Amino acid sequence: MSETAVAFESNGIELAGALRVPDGLKPGETRPAFIVMHGFGSTSSAGNVLQPCAILEKLGYVTLRYDQRGCGRSGGPRGHLIMQEQVADARHALDWLAQQPHVHAGKIGMLGSSFGAAVAIYTAGIDPRVAAVVSASGFGHGARKFRGQHKSDAEWAAFQQMLDDGRRHREETGESLMVDRYAIVPIPGGLRTHVLEGSIHSFTADTAQSIFDFNPEDVIGNIAPRPVLLMHSTSDSVTPVEQALGLFGKSKSPTDLFLFAETDHFMFAEHNLRVRRVLEDWLEAWFPALGEPAPRKTGAH
Repeated sequence: MSETAVAFESNGIELAGALRVPDGLKPGETRPAFIVMHGFGSTSSAGNVLQPCAILEKLGYVTLRYDQRGCGRSGGPRGHLIMQEQVADARHALDWLAQQPHVHAGKIGMLGSSFGAAVAIYTAGIDPRVAAVVSASGFGHGARKFRGQHKSDAEWAAFQQMLDDGRRHREETGESLMVDRYAIVPIPGGLRTHVLEGSIHSFTADTAQSIFDFNPEDVIGNIAPRPVLLMHSTSDSVTPVEQALGLFGKSKSPTDLFLFAETDHFMFAEHNLRVRRVLEDWLEAWFPALGEPAPRKTGAH
């Protein structure tokens, strides 16, 4: 597998990434590809990006991973992650990847974790070029997600006050109020080791408002008849499992929902063998790197 550092532009912002192409491809040979997107304020070198990339590459897919704008080596204001801008970036990633010589332009899927999963679902819901979607620990309704993450009444009131303060600060100064990442998305101490070095730790309050207003479940039904795989932990301590259930309830066939009891929010980074096998089996059935899919019945598992 050869890896090449790449860059592409999205609305004047340069995004940095890495393209991997399977070894041994013949001149003119093309393969299905995946764009693999990282979580909130992370980078394309996170475990929940590198691990699924390794699975996909072993199966024969081309992969593109990139740092979202405002993160890692990409351009854009640091820590200013506006959801619709992220969707626009994902669509420009599609533009770029479809032009690569070993990529089957009609067979490009998206795989994302958490924040990146929400971007992947929404992008597929408005862009018919996305051929398949895999969501790991994603969310479908921003306001409901935040209410589930800020569990007590006091925590919820503090979060809402932060949004109010952010709006007031922008009105008064014309600038964004910066807030701590864990004030936006609480993560238990034991899981913070997955927030790797180089991740963003301070975000604009505009980022939180943008996520609050973002509802991929409104568009997930548009993805059919393209296949969707939703993967979530029943004990996800970051994004409530209710988010996966909400997405599944708004989806149309063919959509599969798999719930896992023995993993947590960072399921790919946790090297869970069942997660890996579910992904491999689903890809073989619905979106194989080689050959054609064999349709089967879908459902919740």
